[in-house]
Amino acid sequence: MRFKTLDDLADGQRVLVRLDLNSPVDDGVVQDNRRFDRHARTVRELAERDCAVVCMAHQGRPGDDDFVSLDQHADILADHVGRDVQFVDDVYGNDALAAIDALDDGEILLLENVRMCDDELPEESPEEKADTEFVRTLADHVDAYVNDAYSAAHRKHASLVGFPLVLPAYAGRVMESEYAANTAIAEREFDGQVTMVVGGTKATDVIGVMNALDEKVDQFLLGGIAGELFLRAAGYPVGEDVGDMDLFDDQWAQNADTIEALLDERGDQIELAADLAYEDDDGERAEIGVEDVEEKTRGFLDVGSETVETYDPIIRDSEAVFVKGALGLFEDERFSTGTVGVLEAIAETDCFSVVGGGDTSRAIEMYGLDEADFSHVSIAGGAYIRALTGEPLPAVEALAANA
Repeated sequence: MRFKTLDDLADGQRVLVRLDLNSPVDDGVVQDNRRFDRHARTVRELAERDCAVVCMAHQGRPGDDDFVSLDQHADILADHVGRDVQFVDDVYGNDALAAIDALDDGEILLLENVRMCDDELPEESPEEKADTEFVRTLADHVDAYVNDAYSAAHRKHASLVGFPLVLPAYAGRVMESEYAANTAIAEREFDGQVTMVVGGTKATDVIGVMNALDEKVDQFLLGGIAGELFLRAAGYPVGEDVGDMDLFDDQWAQNADTIEALLDERGDQIELAADLAYEDDDGERAEIGVEDVEEKTRGFLDVGSETVETYDPIIRDSEAVFVKGALGLFEDERFSTGTVGVLEAIAETDCFSVVGGGDTSRAIEMYGLDEADFSHVSIAGGAYIRALTGEPLPAVEALAANA
């Protein structure tokens, strides 16, 4: 899919830039994360090219605890860009328009949380979004639009799909690099083995990826909640809710037939965990082979060491490795063995590699791995899944239509 990038944008423009700065909020304090650093590249480049840079972004959703102002985001973004970032607590009213019009070349402004605007959230067609007061008003005060929010590209929100119908539109550096890396599995040809590490909590995501990529991927290595459901389909007494758990049984009821069919039809492509890890009575990590499980009495929180040893050589023999989702509860160091072990093997292998799927990429930073050892570390969740499964990304399509 062809769209225009910053290479096609003339210097000295007044540019409206859509970022995705959505971040964890802890006791009202917005947490710094790699999204700020990634988007800072686009913002910095535009400012250095004498553009007046008007940024818009979202945080949370109305009604959620993390639905807060972007005033803190402006300070964090400024630290990463290395320039002042002004903030205005308005989206497209008089205060916002005055601040936009007052911007000099090379200056940066961040508007208030775009989801505080009624026109933003409803999922509607680009034509309907382009006709909103929000889009029509802001478009009159800028020369061009840049979408850098790849991680939100699966949404039909006004700030993502409306502006390309009324302004010259370009992809920012994050949008450009994410799209290229995340579509590589479908669009590139690899001479050697292609492996996908698939985990996380949603069986439907895993099934969608496996169905979409069965002809592109030679080996799927499973873990996480989804992997445990596949073990259940293979006849092991796991993948069930115990105690007050609510993770497995509903997903099993919805997906059992499909999972069983996948194992039956493509079992030679699918590698399941040989052992699982749990918290013992002393609070320590313990492991048990899946062949030795007689009844599930407690939750399993990671794949085991034998599984990591099995997955390791498969990864090292691969020309390309893609990661979607974690293999365990890596945020707890006791149960990071699976996720980190796989990432370490990828980092030490000279292969094309893409790591994505929501929070999975955080494990790289948490456990001291070097991001440079991976071809691409995605900051996208839902958009990454859509790219892998070939589903349309409305914001990308809007840029392409503009081009």
